[in-house]
Amino acid sequence: MTSPEEDFVEHPINGTIDLHTFRPQDTTELLDAYVEACLDAGIIQVRIIHGKGQGILRRTVEAFLQKDPRVRSFAPGGISGGGWGATIAQLGHKSPEQH
Repeated sequence: MTSPEEDFVEHPINGTIDLHTFRPQDTTELLDAYVEACLDAGIIQVRIIHGKGQGILRRTVEAFLQKDPRVRSFAPGGISGGGWGATIAQLGHKSPEQH
């Protein structure tokens, strides 16, 4: 049996996160923490790689981004950013209650 510390894998906070390496049920919690970490690091554009597939993970990502007040806008990745397999989000500043 492994401890939670052994299960934890640290990922770089560089503005790109690939959700393929995580469990789908962890998506919302993961994105919340990643957006927070990016804002703390001064990163205001995030590329979220979710893959194309049937679009279930993309819709989960979009639903999260739509509701998050730290997100100013988001759109598909475009030709150079992963197309429909990724979403690019523009972040705003942390709200006062998030400090």
